[in-house]
Amino acid sequence: MKANYVIGVDYGSESVRSLILDASNGQEIASSVFYYPRWRDKLYCDSSKNQFRQHPLDYTEGLTHTIKECIKKAGISDTSVIKGISIDTTGSTPVAVNSEGTPLALLPEFKDNPNAMFVLWKDHTAVKEADEINQHATKFDTNYLQFVGGVYSSEWFWSKLLHTLREDEAVRNACHSWVEHCDWLPFLLTGGTNINDIKISRCAAGHKGLWSEDFGGFPPDDFFATLDPILKGFTAKLPTKSYTADVSAGNLCAEWADKLGLHTGVIIGVGAFDAHMGAVGGQIEPYYLSKVMGTSTCDILVAPPTDVEGKLISGICGQVNGSVIPGMVGMEAGQSAFGDTYAWFKNLLMWPVQNLITTSNSVLDSLAIDNLKQEIEDAIIPELSRQAALIPLNESNELSVDWLNGRRTPNANQNLKAAITHLSLGTDAPQIFRALVEGTCFGAKKIVDCFISQGIPIKGIIGIGGVAKKSPYVMQTMADVLGMPIKIHKAEHTCAIGAAMFAAVASGIYPTIQQAMLAMGSGFDTEYLPNPALQTVYQARYQKYITLGNLIEHSL
Repeated sequence: MKANYVIGVDYGSESVRSLILDASNGQEIASSVFYYPRWRDKLYCDSSKNQFRQHPLDYTEGLTHTIKECIKKAGISDTSVIKGISIDTTGSTPVAVNSEGTPLALLPEFKDNPNAMFVLWKDHTAVKEADEINQHATKFDTNYLQFVGGVYSSEWFWSKLLHTLREDEAVRNACHSWVEHCDWLPFLLTGGTNINDIKISRCAAGHKGLWSEDFGGFPPDDFFATLDPILKGFTAKLPTKSYTADVSAGNLCAEWADKLGLHTGVIIGVGAFDAHMGAVGGQIEPYYLSKVMGTSTCDILVAPPTDVEGKLISGICGQVNGSVIPGMVGMEAGQSAFGDTYAWFKNLLMWPVQNLITTSNSVLDSLAIDNLKQEIEDAIIPELSRQAALIPLNESNELSVDWLNGRRTPNANQNLKAAITHLSLGTDAPQIFRALVEGTCFGAKKIVDCFISQGIPIKGIIGIGGVAKKSPYVMQTMADVLGMPIKIHKAEHTCAIGAAMFAAVASGIYPTIQQAMLAMGSGFDTEYLPNPALQTVYQARYQKYITLGNLIEHSL
């Protein structure tokens, strides 16, 4: 019997990963990862302004490299065994395109213009615009923010569009439409040449673009034109219909079939965001909160529509029919900085190593210095975790609020800043690290409480992503803070696996994503159970976290 293989492509913040899976059982046949060279060199970014842009060439070069390398590693000579490709991306990560659907940065006149590039999810240059959208929405009888938790974020589609159009006249004049990364790639691979023909993702449009079946698509032109005339007529440039990720976007076009070494019979699925496909790869179940834990967290929950009918959950990042699993309501929440919080502290501690060792009159040669730097950098977080776990827990320990990159949920507000209290001359690095870990876990508890307080039960937690797999100390602390068990999915690359599952459905191998999940899922390998003896102290510390957060928020 001839094999049926599918490819899942996962675009993260720093790299793209492709996997070839056997659709019959989910077995990994080959994988490849490509780190974006322009992003690695910090081109087109300015962290002082919270500007984070990515060049489309990083994406296309990465796609070509990883898929071709996967085919080579797998030793596939007859590529007819590959039936489908589906793609997930970070989001909201949109870009300005011309009428043909070409990102402006791929045109000679815009090749080095950051405003013509993809605006990465964590770009917060549009804080002002998000505030204006939130204020403007209160003027209408229809609540156009009702399906995104009632608060619009600077990380999302319309805020970024408005900021870009205001910021750059040349881009404004050349911009025919505004397209999410997860929508552009399937359009590209299927040979799209007219942006009006694009199939947009229900996931992206609903959670970040204010698209809703109740509105017949996006909010009306009047909503945007009265916000700023610069947006007048823009909704007419966007499709009114969106598609779930089990739908085919079309066949691989001849040009890209040649580039990738594939055939035009390959089906390309409609795209979606990484965490949503990651939740599927992690075998999400109704009312289990799937936490995709990496640089940030994206928390995904699914529920039957009959259970949610009439409920509008405030403070989250959207509730959208079919955004995760077709036929169920998908709900999204998350934290704007999770792994990034630990990376920030690591970089802080590495500053003297990076800046002083190289310039010192060291007896070490340059290679030895580089090796020493790498050894120290690799050891910092594991050693901090080991030492932090030894610190006795009490109510007066150092305490942090996890808003280093603003707050995503509950109630998005990228103006907010982090804080650490209860510092003394006796405070050392492991104690600060412990406070940072607890702060991110308290932030996770706020999300759980947000759902539960509004009638959405949480049966358990599913942990997926790099932090979930590699940081036992963080996971145990989270289980203790939440007072809930956390089961860790066995697979390391659940987002790419979820994309492959959707490719299997889009290409007709399975009729539903539930059947693909059942056949291709790999199960769970670790479970963290809460320590009941810590519940009283953590409850007290959690209340202090809330008090400190309120103090910060109300002092702005």
